[in-house]
Amino acid sequence: MTIYEELKARGLIAQVTNEEEISKMVNEGKAVFYIGFDPTADSLHVGHFMALCLMKRLQEAGNKPIALIGGGTGMVGDPSGRSDMRQMMTVDIIQHNCDCFKKQMSRFIDFSDGKALMVNNADWLLELNYIDFLREVGPHFSVNRMLTAECYKQRMERGLSFLEFNYMIMQSYDFYELFNRYGCNMQFGGDDQWSNMLGGTELIRRKLGKDAHAMTITLLLNSEGNKMGKTQSGAVWLDPEKTSPFDFFQYWRNVGDADVLKCLRMLTFLPIEQIDQMDSWEGSQLNEAKEILAYELTKLVHGEEEAERAKESARALFTGGNAADMPTCELEEADFIDEKIDILAILQKAGLAPTRSEARRNVEQGGVTVEGEAVSDAKAVFTKEQLSGDGLVVKRGKKKFVRVVAK
Repeated sequence: MTIYEELKARGLIAQVTNEEEISKMVNEGKAVFYIGFDPTADSLHVGHFMALCLMKRLQEAGNKPIALIGGGTGMVGDPSGRSDMRQMMTVDIIQHNCDCFKKQMSRFIDFSDGKALMVNNADWLLELNYIDFLREVGPHFSVNRMLTAECYKQRMERGLSFLEFNYMIMQSYDFYELFNRYGCNMQFGGDDQWSNMLGGTELIRRKLGKDAHAMTITLLLNSEGNKMGKTQSGAVWLDPEKTSPFDFFQYWRNVGDADVLKCLRMLTFLPIEQIDQMDSWEGSQLNEAKEILAYELTKLVHGEEEAERAKESARALFTGGNAADMPTCELEEADFIDEKIDILAILQKAGLAPTRSEARRNVEQGGVTVEGEAVSDAKAVFTKEQLSGDGLVVKRGKKKFVRVVAK
């Protein structure tokens, strides 16, 4: 199986502009490709996972990745899939976020000896003369055609600023600059970026002639990646200070039954044949598949040692053992009354319930356990002595749990 065939088998490729030529370039290791990353935070999250894994796969096949950081476009904002305008950032914040990104990306991509590049579009966008830019690039874009792009159509009724309207032109110009500066001949992006990407391909051909080689591939990055990148509590970060390796493991351990094989194909580096054998798995076997997924991805992001620790802690949690690495809540002296604290206060302090009334409802509905034992009495209390030492593991539902310890 060629690398391009593998990408298709794993469900990564949604659309291409010239499949025959693109597959040839990728299979022969002649693709110099870029994927853009918006520096809107100081950590990547699992919504970026698919892009990072793709870059790793293609680099291992001999192709050259370019991680384009949107330091310039990040100062404008991208309307794609958004209902409001993104908050603008300072140059210093953007640079700090870029530095954090490169450190995290280095676990996936080899930047040594020019094997991959990280570049910032602020290097060319911030120095543009606006009038010259309009004269050079503006004539190649039809406003009527731009307004048919899905990313703009979604915003027209709610309001689209002229600032954001320029985003397509700037992203297209990125590809043009990368083509000229680094020989970048291919761009990858999410399905919501298709119109912007086609604009870049068309700009190169218009400026440099029809024989200019510039290819476009769009992936299921947003429809799948962003869905995986968010949970009810917010983003799942790759930075261990923001999301611990244990929480990261648990996030993937708890994916839905319908998504586990999809995630294994798209995100892990297990042989596709091994994953295909899991197609017939059901019941407890699906839980095994989820553990495999969680372990492989935690190992990829945090290393094998942390993945082993997270796996053992998760197993201990489900068997009633000692899960040392799980989230911990430390209770202060002021949290106790006469050396005691009730279950509702524990749930609230541990962040397992936002209010006492919600905590009461959880208890009465049978959704709370302490050390594996169901707690159905909303008046149940626990002593400071019980919560000392290793504390007690408190669970709400099947997926939310915290070790509660008296400080």
